[in-house]
Amino acid sequence: MERQVIHSANAPQAIGPYSQAIRVGEFVFCAGQTPMEPATGILVEGGIEAQTRRALQNLAAVLEAAGTSLSRVVKTTVFLLDMNDFAKMNAVYAEFFPADPPARSTVQVARLPKDARVEIEVIATFS
Repeated sequence: MERQVIHSANAPQAIGPYSQAIRVGEFVFCAGQTPMEPATGILVEGGIEAQTRRALQNLAAVLEAAGTSLSRVVKTTVFLLDMNDFAKMNAVYAEFFPADPPARSTVQVARLPKDARVEIEVIATFS
């Protein structure tokens, strides 16, 4: 299967040697997105709600560049700095996946890039 690199100018640029996403066949595998503003690369201000919203907006931009959308996400992984933020993150997450949400794993981690409070990665399909 052909491997296609996906890039969106409407999402933060990679801060390491990785791609924003890779398309293989009918799937797109998105790298984790943190709550950085695409234009500045600076983390959004505010709590977990603002950071979750920005991370999901960044993922939406990458998926759009790939030719798909959040509505076609089949699996997400949420990395939280503090599991005490779970309920607030979950409320914002539900805004982006209001019906038939994808499968999901949520884990607490010791630290995230740029000291973000959340990072989210997704796998989506095209059909």
